[in-house]
Amino acid sequence: MKQLETYLSGKTRFLLLLLSFVFVSMESFAFQPSDIKFVEYKGEVVNARNGKPISSAYLALNNSNISTITNADGQFSLKVPEDLTDATVTVSVLGFQSKTLPLDYFKSSNTVIELEETVQELTEVSLYKATNPNLLVKEMLSKKDENYLTDQSLMTSFYRETIKKGWNNVSLSEAVVKISKSPYNSPKRDLVSLYKARKSTDYDRLDTLALKLRGGPFNTLYLDMMKYTEYVLRPEMIDSYKFEFDDPTKINDRYTYVVNFEESDKSDPWYYGKLFIDAETSTLVKADYSLNVDDRDAAAAMFVKKKPNGAKVYPTELNYQVDYAQDNGKWHYAYGKAQMDYVVNWKRKIFNSKYKINSEMVVTDYQEYVSDDWKKSADLIRPNIVMVDDVSGFYDSDFWGSNNIIEPEKSIQNAIDKIKRKIEE
Repeated sequence: MKQLETYLSGKTRFLLLLLSFVFVSMESFAFQPSDIKFVEYKGEVVNARNGKPISSAYLALNNSNISTITNADGQFSLKVPEDLTDATVTVSVLGFQSKTLPLDYFKSSNTVIELEETVQELTEVSLYKATNPNLLVKEMLSKKDENYLTDQSLMTSFYRETIKKGWNNVSLSEAVVKISKSPYNSPKRDLVSLYKARKSTDYDRLDTLALKLRGGPFNTLYLDMMKYTEYVLRPEMIDSYKFEFDDPTKINDRYTYVVNFEESDKSDPWYYGKLFIDAETSTLVKADYSLNVDDRDAAAAMFVKKKPNGAKVYPTELNYQVDYAQDNGKWHYAYGKAQMDYVVNWKRKIFNSKYKINSEMVVTDYQEYVSDDWKKSADLIRPNIVMVDDVSGFYDSDFWGSNNIIEPEKSIQNAIDKIKRKIEE
């Protein structure tokens, strides 16, 4: 019982980071320039069979740590230093055969990359040896120290956070962040600094209510299930989950087990989803999961830290994704995404307000941690940060410089264009 109480306390502490409905407050952050010379390539990744765009496709520049990911429309932007003209790029995503292409295949715009769907042959399925999903998950957790980064590293990441009220974008936050990523075998927590950021919120559309998403980049960083096992897959709580095998698949041409999981105890909001485990090394390489919030009162108590009088606030849907990448035989956090839907009911209003909150972060580069010198100019942020409005970054079309970002999808680009028009008025 004590273990269960500790687990629930840890889950609650994590979830309370996520949301507060309160009036506006401010935090500050630093801006720093970047002057690296680079070449930018743009395009989209599509299904070779039907031409449909493929979201969350991972593009990695080989023999480097540079990478990016496609947006919801399958589009990408990849910035490469000028001296890496002879490089190759590997494109991979769940359910498709990976493809490696020379950099000269890419163009400054309208590059189209077609990926073939993965066809699983029976002879390939027979190569899978695991027969007990519980034991496989326990082995996955026991091999964390062996399979994941054991050296401290300094990662560069791009973070985006959007809030929609109904169909309208009401808030857009974007930032390049530096992450001091501690080893996976260390209890030491990661440090984060804002390197460059911009944010705009339309408070008129928020009905004088400021929705503050606490945590900023930490919301997606804490989705690193293998670093922060206490939030979802705490080893000593594994027996409180139900596991079963789903059909196997391939990720980046590697055979992968798919394990469905869900919590047995449903007295509180409970996790369920899929774990994608590398068949050769028993490494978690991807997870798609959700939190069941059918119990509105319990979910509101867990998620909503503050709210105005006369309002009832509760989440209706929460979905998460985390992806890992491999380098020199070691895996590390590469991408995290959280999608959260909320409803606000007001006492004296007939209609409620519905909010959709999306946050995502992709690691675009990383290097070996050499010293603490970076901290001298870094603006370290706290896990409960609330990013402040600063529209100055929307003036500059080259605001991000050489930093790789997630290409804005159509609705986000429309929001950026609208912000620019307001600035010019």
